[in-house]
Amino acid sequence: MITVYLETTIPSYLAAYPSRDLIIAAHQQITSEWWQTAKTRFNLFISEAVLAEIRFGDKDAASRRLKIIEEIPVLAINEDILFLIQSYGEKLGLKGRAKADIPHFAFAVSYKMDYLVTWNCAHIANGEIIRRLMNVNSELNRQTPLIVTPEEILESLGDNEYEK
Repeated sequence: MITVYLETTIPSYLAAYPSRDLIIAAHQQITSEWWQTAKTRFNLFISEAVLAEIRFGDKDAASRRLKIIEEIPVLAINEDILFLIQSYGEKLGLKGRAKADIPHFAFAVSYKMDYLVTWNCAHIANGEIIRRLMNVNSELNRQTPLIVTPEEILESLGDNEYEK
């Protein structure tokens, strides 16, 4: 089965109260629709980095996020991930808050995930950063997972839908 690394924004969007911001509200709806079949279509994983991030902040919100992921396997940190974090820190050229997202790349790459799913389009699902990540991974002889939003891997339409 296809493997998917869930970055923190996925349980966060699922647990959040509906947003008044139209874009965020749309992302929440898409994430909810994707989530309805994700557990049967994919082997889902989170990491210790995701756990740390979703525990942060408002206790009620953190509790809702933790409930959503309670049955999702947690990928453990290991020496390879620490190596990748260091390599990406040196070679990706990420600055400021973007550096906090490096562990997500490291977990997804080290555990050879097929997808990294996120709504973080500023620092993760960003074409320029993905290009740099692919170059670094090529140097390291590593595969880069497909980095997408839930919208990009919604359940595909049946063949008949395309013929209309």
